[in-house]
Amino acid sequence: MILPHETWFTDARPPFDWSFAFEPASLALIAAAVGIAVAWRIIGARLPRPELPFLRPLGRLAPWVPRLLAIHAGVSLLAQAARGTYLAPGLELSDDAFGTALRIVEGIVGVWLVSGFRIRWAAALVVLAGPLGMLAYGFVHVAERMDLLGIALFLALLPPGRDAWGANHEGPERIEVAVFGLRALTGGSLILLAFTEKLARPELALEFLDRFPAFNVLHSLGLNVGDQAFIRMAGSVELLFGLLIVSGRLPQLTVIAAGIPFNATLFFLGTEELIGHLPIYGAMLALLVYGSNPETAKVVNTFPSARRVRREVERAA
Repeated sequence: MILPHETWFTDARPPFDWSFAFEPASLALIAAAVGIAVAWRIIGARLPRPELPFLRPLGRLAPWVPRLLAIHAGVSLLAQAARGTYLAPGLELSDDAFGTALRIVEGIVGVWLVSGFRIRWAAALVVLAGPLGMLAYGFVHVAERMDLLGIALFLALLPPGRDAWGANHEGPERIEVAVFGLRALTGGSLILLAFTEKLARPELALEFLDRFPAFNVLHSLGLNVGDQAFIRMAGSVELLFGLLIVSGRLPQLTVIAAGIPFNATLFFLGTEELIGHLPIYGAMLALLVYGSNPETAKVVNTFPSARRVRREVERAA
């Protein structure tokens, strides 16, 4: 139960309404999401890692995760440059010199990431793309694409290797900090979107449901669930998935649970949804692969110390 990015499929831009998020029904669902996430992390600490042993063969892909992440992000950026959008399908590029320059840079960075050549420099340009975009679109719309920033920081710390296929055979110690940043920013993007497109902006979600009423799946199944109630539930589910990804606990189950609604929207919204969500799909694939590898599963859910993060950043620099 989740709505896609509403701003990608409607031109409506209603103001924020935080009173909706603070209504008792909304607060109860938000509290439930937080409680489930806390319980998930506590219970997950007592389960074996990987929690789904039959998925262990996926763990063999671990050396190629940086390469796969770069391809996911690169294809998304390249496709959006071709379609005239910047970082997200809802951010249309202008026809002036500034918009044209952003489009060219976005396309170049996309090709660069796909090529796999000296990825750290391409990752740095993705980081720079955020502040440049904020000049044109504001802070919130660009901050909603924290998942791209997560991939960029991951690649800066753990780029693809230099062999023909980009395999990186760094040990779990190097992976720990990189995957922490990836899951923190990918999950943070979902947490932010839960509020900016649903819980704190219900009119936007209502505009989307007015255009695509079938997305209120509970009502479509014959249940007496109004659109506002569904928006509360959808926002809370998105918040829950974001918290579970940040937690990193039970990554195999988290990715499978979150992947069902994320992939289901592709049948209704098609190419635009796929292009926009490619970075998130890449991040979820990384968590699934690392969570399926007995060696990396030990560190995929940790919270490294500030000293450890600083040391890895200095090493990458």
